[in-house]
Amino acid sequence: MLNNPKIQVSITEANQNFSKVAKIVDEEKIVVVLKQNKPKYLIIDFEEFSKMEKNNQEEKTWEEVSKKMLFKNLDAYKELEK
Repeated sequence: MLNNPKIQVSITEANQNFSKVAKIVDEEKIVVVLKQNKPKYLIIDFEEFSKMEKNNQEEKTWEEVSKKMLFKNLDAYKELEK
């Protein structure tokens, strides 16, 4: 996804024509700004970022619950392992 030329702009172009960058973000939800032909910056739609943050928090919550359940029931898991 990030190597899609449609969402890549040079830093010079971003400096000279930020409205173009904003338009790409509106359409594609993300832009990669290249510096010396290498990805340097990422501009992302704020709503998209919020969704990613929410998903990340949910994953952390499930991971924490899973770990707690695992350690709480560790003896039972060891018995099942036999």
